[in-house]
Amino acid sequence: MSRALKVSGFLGLAVMMGVGMYQNFLNATGAGVPAWMIGGHAHLGVLSILAIVLGFAIPAMKVTGTLEQVVTWTFILGQWGLPLVPWLAVGGGVAVLHPTAFLWGGLLMISMLIMTWQAATQPEAAVGGGGDVDPTPADD
Repeated sequence: MSRALKVSGFLGLAVMMGVGMYQNFLNATGAGVPAWMIGGHAHLGVLSILAIVLGFAIPAMKVTGTLEQVVTWTFILGQWGLPLVPWLAVGGGVAVLHPTAFLWGGLLMISMLIMTWQAATQPEAAVGGGGDVDPTPADD
């Protein structure tokens, strides 16, 4: 599961960088960058970095089974859904998609609240507080 998060994170960064290059082109030609494009670009960048971090945090905190699947897929859906809302709803003219931002944001919150609970309730050694925690990244 952590592999899916890492792949989604790095792919998201590549897409975000491509959008950034397009934004630079728009600025260079004097066209200017629409606000809806900037918002999606920023959200995808930050959420992609967090996906990579989460890909390492899940195994480090020994989150497994159903919780691991829920955290992984709620985050990935939110990571892509949230930036796509302004791109498609405003830029693409599909205004009916605006309310889905609450769905994507809610999924992101679910994943983070589960991880918060895991960090708060696991023994100290399981959340990086010392002990015999293996410092090497998980082998997916």
